[in-house]
Amino acid sequence: MAFYIKRNDTSPILNATLKDGDGAAVDLAGTSVALKMKAVNDTSLKVDSACTIVDASNGKVRYTWVAADTNARGSYQAEFQVTYSGGAIETFPNDGYVSIIITDDLS
Repeated sequence: MAFYIKRNDTSPILNATLKDGDGAAVDLAGTSVALKMKAVNDTSLKVDSACTIVDASNGKVRYTWVAADTNARGSYQAEFQVTYSGGAIETFPNDGYVSIIITDDLS
């Protein structure tokens, strides 16, 4: 399933529930979470920014876009990188990417 947003928009917010391989929500207490996003055929990151943890025990996070995140139309791959208090890093989803589609606006 893809997340669609128009070029230069900063809404809607990207909401996600991070789940483990068994489909259970990951406990995010004591962690930090970042959104990483790149164009499908690119190697450099367009977005590497902190997310807000909305409900730690239920794995809920949100990312609020800034204008520079959505200024170029195209297909993007995104993932959430969780850093645990001990320094371990885990990426969600671990079986692929979140598909982000930025479509043209009229102006």
